[in-house]
Amino acid sequence: MGELLIKDKDIVIPGQELATGMDFLPATGTYRDSDKIIATQLGSVSINGRLIKIIPLNGRYIPKRGDTVIGKIKDMNFSNWFVDIGYANDAVLSSKEISVDYIERGTDISQYYDLGDLIVAKIYNVSKQKLIDLTMRGPGLRKLSEGRIIKVSSVKVPRVIGKEGSMISMVKELTNCKIMVGQNGLIWINGENGTNELVAVEAIEMIAEKTQTSNLTEKVKEFLEKRMQGMKENVQEKA
Repeated sequence: MGELLIKDKDIVIPGQELATGMDFLPATGTYRDSDKIIATQLGSVSINGRLIKIIPLNGRYIPKRGDTVIGKIKDMNFSNWFVDIGYANDAVLSSKEISVDYIERGTDISQYYDLGDLIVAKIYNVSKQKLIDLTMRGPGLRKLSEGRIIKVSSVKVPRVIGKEGSMISMVKELTNCKIMVGQNGLIWINGENGTNELVAVEAIEMIAEKTQTSNLTEKVKEFLEKRMQGMKENVQEKA
């Protein structure tokens, strides 16, 4: 009979014993030693059915195929853009991978994306040498304008998004903001006014800071409702 020696969201250290017996399976950040599951890194425990994995508390972004990322155009040549996505290597966006049917040879590609532009793109290939290829062909992939960008640790992104998008959907709904979250930790927020954007920023920073807090969804909802109600009352008083 297996035994769990930790609880979901517990903080563990490398070498710590997490479970005994064969009822549980090791996943990311853990390994099996005989009938024990051992942590290989510092992080937060995530238990999903029989699977036990460790979510690191901090860490740099590692690009993966299929990731949606937010990046800034850093350089370009006659047919490619080079995009800073917060990794050691810039990602490459080919003119063949933007949502335009055909670009004539010799066209000034800066008319599509120029230096300093922010884009939402998807990683469609990561080579063994960690060369990263992007595409803009897909729903929601586009150049960003207006709004503001904030950054959180990439390892906190799953908590910011929430299960099946529940957390970020709640923030969007209660602040009336459009929000796009990149797997690289960059988050774009565009609200109907600067105050709404600021409340969304505060909520997201709260989520990232209190990742391990129990009942976090309820606490964030309470925070948002209180802040938005306070804003509404201030507007009414000024009127």
